Amino acid sequence: MCLLSTLLAAVLGTAVTLAPAFGAERWQRLPSPPAMPVSVAAGYAPVIHMYYAVYGAGDPVLLIHGGLGHANIWASQVKDLSRDHMVIVADSRGHGRSTRNDQPYSYELMASDYLALLDYLKVDKVALVGWSDGGIIGLDIAMKHPERLSKLFAHAANATVDGLAPDVMENKIFNAYIEKCGEDYQKLSKTPDQYDAFVEQLSHMWETQPAYSDAELARITVPTAIVLGDHDEAITRKHTDHLAAVIPGAKEVILRNTSHFAMLQDPAGYNKAVRDFLAE
Repeated sequence: MCLLSTLLAAVLGTAVTLAPAFGAERWQRLPSPPAMPVSVAAGYAPVIHMYYAVYGAGDPVLLIHGGLGHANIWASQVKDLSRDHMVIVADSRGHGRSTRNDQPYSYELMASDYLALLDYLKVDKVALVGWSDGGIIGLDIAMKHPERLSKLFAHAANATVDGLAPDVMENKIFNAYIEKCGEDYQKLSKTPDQYDAFVEQLSHMWETQPAYSDAELARITVPTAIVLGDHDEAITRKHTDHLAAVIPGAKEVILRNTSHFAMLQDPAGYNKAVRDFLAE
């Protein structure tokens, strides 16, 4: 069974018992994010019907969540960064509180959603912190619209499908994340009965994307950090090392004692890594 089929089986049919931890180590835990702080602005941008929220003031930072998730996963980062930055979060198309249409998913399409959101907010350039699918969206923007980014912190991103760990769907924490996303979708989505259709639509993209060549990656000029937890379940270290080597001047950051969910497992360490990179 291919990775996509296994993912669909896990999301659509397999029950997983959620637990706060699957072991004693920090990387074996899946903490819930805290509550989001009060935003200075929030609403829906006329991109699709795209939920967004803005916090704090200062140099703008855009946080983009991963596949199946939503913006609330960034609560700890929003609370920290909004002390001296304008922090923008949103739910990607079809995720969380945002709607979707019949247009086939692609990372380029989702990147265009975020660029349209920035236009709507009248923000010319941001530092982008992207996790998983959010990191891939960041790579797409860095390659095709570098003028919109001051920096890119790409966490747990892959540039080709062979960057995925082949045994990711055997991991209990990753499956717990998938189940939690389904529960959150029921609470947040405007179409709570369409989770299966949403996952199937998104999965068509995951079958073949991303598919960036080394030549495309080598054209990135935005200052970039390629980031991975040292126990990441989904993205291989070999692939991460390759990205850091191919992207000119890229800095590789390895987050210790964390997995794919480092922003939840070690928020203080994650925030420090982001701040250190933004300060460079």
